[in-house]
Amino acid sequence: MNVINPEDLQIRQLVEAMEPGDFRTLVLTALQHEVRGERRAAAATYRTALQRLPRFMSPSLRPVLEHAKAVSDANDAELEGFLADRLAGLRARHHNARLDRVDRSLDILLRKRRVYRPQPSFMYVPELPAIEFYDRDLFPWLDALEAATADIRSELLAVLADGPEAIEPYVAVDGLPQPRWAQLANSRRWGVFYLWKAGEPVAENLARCPKTAKALEAWPQCRLEGTGPSAVFSILEPHTRIPPHVGVNNARLIAHIPLIVPAGCGFRVGAETREWEPGRAFVFDDTIEHEAWNDSDQPRAVLIVDCWNPYLSEAEREAVTAMTEGVSAYYGELPAYARGAEG
Repeated sequence: MNVINPEDLQIRQLVEAMEPGDFRTLVLTALQHEVRGERRAAAATYRTALQRLPRFMSPSLRPVLEHAKAVSDANDAELEGFLADRLAGLRARHHNARLDRVDRSLDILLRKRRVYRPQPSFMYVPELPAIEFYDRDLFPWLDALEAATADIRSELLAVLADGPEAIEPYVAVDGLPQPRWAQLANSRRWGVFYLWKAGEPVAENLARCPKTAKALEAWPQCRLEGTGPSAVFSILEPHTRIPPHVGVNNARLIAHIPLIVPAGCGFRVGAETREWEPGRAFVFDDTIEHEAWNDSDQPRAVLIVDCWNPYLSEAEREAVTAMTEGVSAYYGELPAYARGAEG
């Protein structure tokens, strides 16, 4: 393990000059391990120290942080190989088993993957699993939408042929938008064509897309006052990015049915990034931070629908609907923080 010699950068003097606290104590302990040649103990202690950073740190302490990270990174590289050898036999014995959760856990352990958790802006239902992309098999009703992809795409292209006025900005705001939405506010760079909007069918638009409307008959709708059910064509213009954001309610999930996907498009939920594949749906928890981008020279188009989280009971679904309706009744309408964007 080749790391910076702490004495070369006078790391100890920098740390000793700090205000007392957990970070200072841990770094001093790690330095003692290094002096004694206890490399792994030093790395483990530095890792803990990096999780206890003070809120405010002087720029003069940058060498301390760089040293702690260098030791930790070098150790993680060694640990990765060590664990790979230890797990090789297990992987051979269970070669037919799904170990994707184990692999993600290993990446988190080695600091190669960040942990993201649901952070809804409106309603949080405890004890629902924090899953970025859900198992597609939990949503058999998506089969009908996938099977109708060609017809749905054809109807969308007919809508788009009417020109930009056929769609509307997704981020439609009055007044000053939040900084993250400044580039997309009231802009068709992220445009939508609503089939269902805020819980109500858009009859005129559904009439224009009869085959899509027919395919949507298999869709189990998520009744949420002011937000769902929602079904929308989402069009992301070339060289446009939807910034990282979170949704409103982890009781519902979001399904994407990709329709038009040029090369250079991508979608991230939490620590996992995927590409859209036309006709292959996926379902994700939009209360986990997510973002989308189109780096191509052509528009990207996706059909988006919402659905209940499959781990909710029928009684819980009714309760979530009732609570949402209650909040809307209390304020006279659903507050802005209870409405969001899905990508």
